[in-house]
Amino acid sequence: MRKISGKLTVFFENPFWVGIFENFENGNLSVCKVTFGSEPKEYEIYDFILKKFYNLRFSNEMKSNFNEKAQNPKRRQREIKKELQSKKFLKKSEKILKLQYEVNKKERKVKTKQEKELEKQKKFLLKQEKKKKKHRGK
Repeated sequence: MRKISGKLTVFFENPFWVGIFENFENGNLSVCKVTFGSEPKEYEIYDFILKKFYNLRFSNEMKSNFNEKAQNPKRRQREIKKELQSKKFLKKSEKILKLQYEVNKKERKVKTKQEKELEKQKKFLLKQEKKKKKHRGK
């Protein structure tokens, strides 16, 4: 049975408001970080989810010990309040985001290195062509 669940946490990370989307699917967790800028209103968040959710780039999936069962709403509210006061929430999500950042950083380095080599090769070929033209006397 396929089980999908999502969670959005919005908090203030100086100087911007940030949202962390967590996507739980079949025991795997993937995360995406979004910067809102000024404090988003509820209708702005709802509009963002409706229009831009499918364009978000989530991190690679990682195993998670996520098992959600139906809970009493009052208990759920108490847990959320406790989680917000402890400031220890999103530890796993932050870890995944950090790993994804490192992966993206490596990919970017490889890509820029290739681009620099191509540019260097172009310049070399252009110099060779100029030398040939000079040598021919044109």
